[in-house]
Amino acid sequence: MGKSRSLPAAGKRPLPEDIALFRKAVADAVPLVSDKVHHEPPPPLPIPRQLQQDEAAALADSLAPAPLETLLEGGDELSYLKPGLPRTVLRDLRRGRWVTQEQLDLHGLNRDEARAMLGQFLAESLANGHRCLRIIHGKGLRSPGREPVLKELARNWLANRPEVLAYCQALGADGGGGAVIVLLKAAR
Repeated sequence: MGKSRSLPAAGKRPLPEDIALFRKAVADAVPLVSDKVHHEPPPPLPIPRQLQQDEAAALADSLAPAPLETLLEGGDELSYLKPGLPRTVLRDLRRGRWVTQEQLDLHGLNRDEARAMLGQFLAESLANGHRCLRIIHGKGLRSPGREPVLKELARNWLANRPEVLAYCQALGADGGGGAVIVLLKAAR
């Protein structure tokens, strides 16, 4: 056997002859292919958490008692029918069988401005042949005492207009207690 050499001390670099000798010794070596596989657990299935939260919220909302205002919407207390007309006119208006053609929003107006604007709006609508209108008077949430001042005034003004055949409180989707649907007579 040949002369054995000792390994270099820790922290020292091997001599170039040692490196050359090592490379010559392993020149025909073939790297081993490992038969080990790294296994990761499969990722968890996605959980639609937002969908679950939305469905839980919808269920909770559907089980909650309805507000009193919702229960009263569409009642007789918020309607007008010109004397001599059949009740079916008002029933059809309440059920949304008339298509709303124009609307007027009275939010933020004082009573004088609201009355003038309402009169002008009715005259223009009649001249343009529009028969079904939505008047948004608001619910009075920002009024003093939270009273719907324009609601009562608008109802009285409408009932005293000759071109108004009927009106009723709007459906919830159209403004509910904050709006009325108005039916005008046909233009000549």
